[in-house]
Amino acid sequence: MFLNRRKTKQIMVGNLPIGGDAPISIQSMTNTDTKNIVATVKQIKRLEEAGCDLIRFAVNDLDDAAAIKEIKKRISIPTIADIQYNYKLAVESAKNGIDCVRINPGNIGEKWKVKEVVDICASNNIPIRIGVNSGSISKDILDKYKGVNENSIVESAFEEINVLESLNFTDIKVSLKASNVNLSLAAYRKFSEMSDYPLHIGITEAGPGLSGIIKSSVGIGILLEEGIGDTIRVSLTADPIEEVKAGKEILKSLGLLNKGIEIISCPTCARTKINLIELVEKAQEKLSTVDKNIKIALMGCPVNGPGEAKEADIGITGGNGVGLIFKNGVVIKKVSEENLLDELYKEIENMK
Repeated sequence: MFLNRRKTKQIMVGNLPIGGDAPISIQSMTNTDTKNIVATVKQIKRLEEAGCDLIRFAVNDLDDAAAIKEIKKRISIPTIADIQYNYKLAVESAKNGIDCVRINPGNIGEKWKVKEVVDICASNNIPIRIGVNSGSISKDILDKYKGVNENSIVESAFEEINVLESLNFTDIKVSLKASNVNLSLAAYRKFSEMSDYPLHIGITEAGPGLSGIIKSSVGIGILLEEGIGDTIRVSLTADPIEEVKAGKEILKSLGLLNKGIEIISCPTCARTKINLIELVEKAQEKLSTVDKNIKIALMGCPVNGPGEAKEADIGITGGNGVGLIFKNGVVIKKVSEENLLDELYKEIENMK
C-alpha cells in the first residue's frame, strides 16, 4: 500500500469496509435481467471467482427488488442496488436485504421521497452511494459554471450530499465519473480536497476492449497513485469478468493487490526462438485459477530471463526448441519446448 493515500471516512457495505485504511476493493455490475435469478446468480458467482469484491445490479421494477432476497442467499459478496428515479425501488431493495443503494437524490423527486429511502437505509445500516456523472448535472449548475467541467460535477455532488446530510444521513460514498479521462481526474482531485467521504472511482462509458481498458487504466491508475480512491470499477462494453480482470491488473501494477498470479513476459524480438505469444496465451488460461501469490516470468530468450526476470518467483526462458525453468533467478531444469508448460505447471503446483 502506498504512503500517500488520502484518509477517508470508512463505511461498511455488508461485511466489506470501504475507505479509511481498508484495501481498495474491485466491483462490477451484472448485465443479466436481475429478476432472472438463475442467470444473475450464475454471473455473480463467476465474478466472485474472478476476484470481484462487491456487485451492483440494476433494479428496474418491483420484481427485480423482490429477487434480491433470493440472490443474496446464493452468493458471497455484498450487493448494490442501482436505482434510477423510483424511490419505491430503493425502499423495497432495502427491505429485501441489499447492502448498499446507489441513487442520485436529485432524480428521486420530492424530499419526502428521499427521506423514505434515507430512513430505511439508516435503520438497516445500508450506505448510500451518490452517483454523479457528467450527464446528470442540473441545468442550474450547468448554467452557473458554463457547462460540464470539474466545478459543475463537484457542485452537483455536494448538492446531492447536502440533501442526505440535511436528513442526518452521512453513511455515504461518492462517484464523480465522466467519459473523458482528464475531466474525471480534475473532478476527483477537486472533490478529494474538499471532503473525506470515500470515493468510488472509474471512467464511465470507457468503451470496448482495448480502448476501454486503456482509458480506465490511465484514469484509475493516476488517481490511485495520487492516493485517491477507495473502490474501483473498470466500465467496459464487455463481459463483466473482463472488468474484474482489468481492475485486478491495475491494482497489481501499483502494488495494491498482493494475491493471485502475476505474469510478466517479454514483447518478443528476433532473438525469440519459441512461440512465446502462444505459450503466454496458454499459460494465462491455465494459470488463471491457480490460488497462489506468486510472480511468473515467461521470457523468449536468455537475455531477458532469468537475468532480467530474476525478481520472479519462477519462470521459463526459451531457446531453440528447448527452454529453461528457473526459480528466483537460478536455472533448475532444461526441457524440450513441447514439455515446457507442463513442467512449469508441475513446479508451480509444488510451490507453497
